[in-house]
Order: sequence, then structure tokens, then C-alpha cells
Amino acid sequence: MAVSAVFSRTVVRQDDGALAVGGADVRALAGQYGTPLYVIDEHDMRGRARAFRDEFAAAFGAHGAEVDVFYASKAFLSSKVAKWMHEDGLFMDVASGGELEIALRGGMPAARIGLHGNNKSDDELRRALEAGVGRIVVDSFTEIETLDQIARGLGTRAPVLVRVTTGVHAGGHEYIATSHEDQKFGLSLASGAAFDALVACQDAEGIDLRGIHTHIGSQILSLEAFQESAERMLGLRAAFRAEIGVDLPEVDLGGGYAIQYTPAGEALSPHDAAAGMAEAVAAAMSRVGGTWPRLSIEPGRAIAGPAGLTLYRVGVVKHVGLEDGGQRQYVAVDGGMSDNMRTITYGAEYTATIASRLSESEPALSRVVGKHCESGDIVVRDVDLPSDIARGDLLAVPATGAYGRVMANNYNAVLRPAVVSVADGASTVHVRRDTLEDLFSWDVAPD
Repeated sequence: MAVSAVFSRTVVRQDDGALAVGGADVRALAGQYGTPLYVIDEHDMRGRARAFRDEFAAAFGAHGAEVDVFYASKAFLSSKVAKWMHEDGLFMDVASGGELEIALRGGMPAARIGLHGNNKSDDELRRALEAGVGRIVVDSFTEIETLDQIARGLGTRAPVLVRVTTGVHAGGHEYIATSHEDQKFGLSLASGAAFDALVACQDAEGIDLRGIHTHIGSQILSLEAFQESAERMLGLRAAFRAEIGVDLPEVDLGGGYAIQYTPAGEALSPHDAAAGMAEAVAAAMSRVGGTWPRLSIEPGRAIAGPAGLTLYRVGVVKHVGLEDGGQRQYVAVDGGMSDNMRTITYGAEYTATIASRLSESEPALSRVVGKHCESGDIVVRDVDLPSDIARGDLLAVPATGAYGRVMANNYNAVLRPAVVSVADGASTVHVRRDTLEDLFSWDVAPD
């Protein structure tokens, strides 16, 4: 039986009402790995990766241009996912030394990795150069100077993109809009800092200036913001060529394409994103002239997010009266803000469904909450769930493939969940569940 389109593509409801993903019954997964449990639909995730690769290649190839698609490791990263992305022809962006090491461990070639970050350490920059990372996205004049010194000390040149703040405000929550002026990322186009940074890189002996990079935000539905940003980026490239005489060979237009979190939500498809961006870049290039650069895009959560779901076991169910005379059903699960920080951090909206059986009971306005000692520990703020939901039932929350496990924590000394992928009925562990021994290994016992 069909389920909500918010779930990944292989999720179905079986005849007895239990969900299956990738051909595996969620009850069996919960029994084998425990709950909470992050479940990745492998065919869905890899299919989305290839869709971005192919749609952008076709749309830009019509103009004779090439496009690299970067997987966002900050959405979710394991060495197995790094292996998948390499096999499926993607590049990878990393934002820390730890992410870099996991990407390399999974077999992603260093030349296909881009290192981001507004405050990279000397050790991270040095490791990136020694590993042969393909691009380092510099974020400040301090970093340009530091990277130049490190590269010269190693007898090499650092391949660099300059991160540009285009002034285009886009995205959902304030904290995930990354290209307005008053924030920590990038160098301002409006103030001239971005241009000056390009000049500084061009003049630095230890830097090989490859181009420019921008990222305007996350969870973006409108192509207009991307198109405006692309126009400004290509204008900067043309201005640099006119004044300095250098045609920058690469432009990374970022990404952050929206995914669907609830049945009422919307998503930006790879096809629409590719067609709209190719049209915008073609129009801009016709105005500014010059040769087309090699382009890059970063779909962000759009690859990992829809491919994942989280399984919870229901514990306490209680009913609370509301001021309007109605009632809300509170459904407490065995996880919460320790495995999904996005609701309390960004006010993110999710949906949920009973996953282990059918129910013919009337739906009740419900709030799915966690087990933590916080009243804001909410997983799903408002959702209709069966009025007979009870302790022991399984609950599935879709669209949690991005930012769940990577932002997970041990608040209240709760153990972080495992991550498994499922395909063709078989499951594979990507990240094991925390154990009490892990907690004890971090705690220094008294003498």
C-alpha cells in the first residue's frame, strides 16, 4: 500500500500494516538494531545523487559546459556513503578535518574533495594540502595569508576558490541563510572585499586561484534567488577579467535545494533546478561575455534528507486539555532532541506515522515528544496519529536522512542511535549504536 510521498521511494505499507523500506520490515530492523534507529534507503539516496549528476550534466551540456555535483558531507557522512558518492560520480564537500578523513577513508579521491569552513585550523589546511584536496574554499584574508604561508612551506600551491557573499538572502530559518551581509561566511561582493580577496590570491606565491564560490542558504524552493546569485557571481568574474586580465576557470554556485518534510511541503526537483540554473547562467554569460567556466553545484540535504527515516519505540501516551476545549495526544518516544536537533534549533516541521501495524481508530491531534528533561524536546509538533497508539508501537519519522545523526548528541547521557542502510531486503551498518562503554571511556573516573 502507498504511503506519504514524504517517505523515500521504496517505503511501502505491507498487508498487515507494518512499513517496509528497501524490502526490509521495520519491525525486523528495530528488533535487530534497537530504537531509535536511523534507516537509509540506499536505492533512493543513490538514485537522487545520480539524478542531480545527470540532470545538471544534460542541462549545462546543452551549452557546452561541464558541471561537478558536490555531496554535502555535513548532511550525513559515513565511509560507506563516501564510497557510494564516488561510485556514482559525485564530488564531496567537507567542512572539517574529521569529515575530510572519513571521506578519504571511504575512498573518495582527494582531488574530488572541496574543503569548506570559516575558521580552518593550520592543521586542517596542512592536512588538506598534503592529502591533495582538489579545492580549498577560502573565507577570509587571514586564511589567504595563512594558507599561502603553509603552502609555500610545503613547497606546493594551494588550489583555491574564494567564497563570495553575494547579498542574496534565501533559505528558511535565519541560521541557514548564508549569503546576507551580516553573518560569518564569505567575503562581501558589495563592499569590494571579494574582489580584493581574488587579487590577494592571484598575487600569492603559494596559491593557485581557481575561481569563486558562493552558497546562499539551505532549504530553498525558489530558483529566483539562485539565478540572482549566479548573475552576480558571473558579473564578478567578468569584472576580474576586465581589470586583472584573468578569466577564472571555475564558478561554484552552491545549492541548498529544498526537500519535502511534511505532506503539505514542497521540494525542488533536480530537473527543475538544473533547467532553471542553466537558463540563468546562459543568460548571464550572454551579457557578460567570455568563455564559460567549469561550474559546480551543491544540492545539500536534497540527496541524503529524503532517503532517510527514523524509527522510534513509543513509551508513554498521555492526553492534555487545550485552552480551546480540545485535547492533544502526547506521544513520547525513546529518542528526541538527542537524535533530531532540528525541531528545537530551527523550528523544523516533520510528520510521523505508526509503522508497526494498521489502526482503524479515529485520528487524534498529537505531538511526538522525546524523553529528555526539556519541555522543548519535540520531534513532531503537530500530526494526526491513531487514538489507540500505545506503548511498544513503532513510529516512523521520514525525511531525517540529513542532519539527524551528524547533529546527534548524548544529552542526559542518552546513547546515540545506529545508522543502517537497506537495499533489496538486506541491511548494512554504517554507524554503530553508542554503548555504555563509550560513555565510560569519555568519563574520567575518580581515583
